[in-house]
Amino acid sequence: MNYDIKDINLADKGKMRIGWAERDMPVLRLVRDRFAKEKPLAGKKMSACLHVTAETANLARTLKAGGADVVLCASNPLSTQDDVAAALVRDFDVPVFAINGEDNKTYYQHVHAAIGHAPVVTMDDGADLVSEIHHSYPDIAKQIIASMEETTTGVIRLRAMANDGALKFPVIAVNDAITKNLFDNRYGTGQSTVDGIIRATDILLAGKNVIVAGYGWCGRGFATRCRGMGANVIVTEVDPIRALEAAMDGFRVLTMMEAANVGDLFCTLTGDIHVIRPEHMMSMKDGAIVANSGHFNVEIDLDGLQKIATSGPTQVRHLVDEYILPNGRRIYILAEGRLINLAAAEGHPASVMDMSFATQALTTEWAVQQGAGLDVRVHDVPDAIGDWVSRLKLQSMGITIDELTEEQKEYLSSWQMGT
Repeated sequence: MNYDIKDINLADKGKMRIGWAERDMPVLRLVRDRFAKEKPLAGKKMSACLHVTAETANLARTLKAGGADVVLCASNPLSTQDDVAAALVRDFDVPVFAINGEDNKTYYQHVHAAIGHAPVVTMDDGADLVSEIHHSYPDIAKQIIASMEETTTGVIRLRAMANDGALKFPVIAVNDAITKNLFDNRYGTGQSTVDGIIRATDILLAGKNVIVAGYGWCGRGFATRCRGMGANVIVTEVDPIRALEAAMDGFRVLTMMEAANVGDLFCTLTGDIHVIRPEHMMSMKDGAIVANSGHFNVEIDLDGLQKIATSGPTQVRHLVDEYILPNGRRIYILAEGRLINLAAAEGHPASVMDMSFATQALTTEWAVQQGAGLDVRVHDVPDAIGDWVSRLKLQSMGITIDELTEEQKEYLSSWQMGT
């Protein structure tokens, strides 16, 4: 087996971590059991560019149980759990190309190694794999049945490709599935972002002014959890509907320039570029902490910061870099601006990834079943998959819900009956 990981001797610890996550992923386990019997992905070469975590390992096991020939690379240089990568290679026969802390050159070498597997199905978290295939491997693009995209940033890129007529094969926006977006993004990102920031800094959130850039599902989740821990939460937005929603949810809404003067902690969750720029940093308090929980490290203008800083980056704590500005103030950048929940913590809890990865696996099965019948565009996940996943998740939580009576079904499907 060809692979590139940090240390195969870490596998024992990684195997325990994978097993611990599996205990909290009952829906994915049911999918894996069925896949093992039916082999819906038999003979299909798959390349996945995902965060190499214990939860992802259980997804890879599920795809492999379904008959797929899976290769995995990292979707972020700081998100790999090296012990998990080792266990995937040693114990589950999944080739992995990922090392925590790898430089940009190595990162793309690993992406190219995954493409070299000659996949017919791909999975992405940020669209780097799909983008590299389009740029450098057009022949491989011709054979790809479909790609599954896991995150908001990737869906944005892929919709832009589709709008430009550049997309060469179908993509399914798994990120936009209700069983992913409403839960993984809101509860998973919300909790894990707080977790990452606290692990990196040991900051007390109570009483702090926390600036949340972006009020999509990720921003909402993070804002809610910070408020629950006693922070004074301020939201910045460019979308008037989301800004209005934030205000009606009880959050103060300011422009980033206004917020820069009062913030103690800043976190970007937008999927866009240069949300925090040098002009904002120059207005920040001495000791302001700046983090990012969007997929790419472009949300904070680090090049611009480097140009104006008189000193830095100086590592003052693991994953904390100090920059000194011309006005003498210090600001602290966490995890080199990379997504803080995976760089400094363990990413989303397994329980919420259970839904996301069950949706991923089932959507992959559906895409393979559709085959050449899928149009070359960005597709939504079929509603039936979300319904099945949510019902099983409720069942695993011991929750039962009501069912419509025949009278209610008739009422909802008719128009004759009024007040």
